[in-house]
Amino acid sequence: MCRELTRRGFQAVDGDRELAYPGDPETGAPLAVSGRDDHVWDVAKVRALVADQREEVTFFCGGSRNFPAFADAFDTVLVLEVDLATLHRRLDARPDEHWRDGRPTDRALVTRWHRTKETVPAGVAIDATAPLDQVVDEVLRRCGVVPRSDAS
Repeated sequence: MCRELTRRGFQAVDGDRELAYPGDPETGAPLAVSGRDDHVWDVAKVRALVADQREEVTFFCGGSRNFPAFADAFDTVLVLEVDLATLHRRLDARPDEHWRDGRPTDRALVTRWHRTKETVPAGVAIDATAPLDQVVDEVLRRCGVVPRSDAS
């Protein structure tokens, strides 16, 4: 999603790569030992990026356990939803390095998160089972953004 938005000429921040660190979801304090339930974003960086109004729109992509600390700064929160089978199929195609610790995906944890929605902020649901280009088109439509010609 993030790469496709960038390819189309939009500012998109990959929060999982640019903002994330292992931290306490309540306090934001960095943790010396990383687990899987401690994926947080740097709140000050998020708010600074939101405050920068040079771009018409900035998309923040990814997930964070401390989203309640900054979700209020966003104009719109879109939640990409897939069924469990699609989620597992996509995880099968994702290299372990996608997780910051390089360990294999904890399927039980991901399945719990999918079932409980405990890591998902309130927002506008987007069916993300469609092909990527269609999902991006829907995201842009929901945000009221005029699609740019492909920047490829």
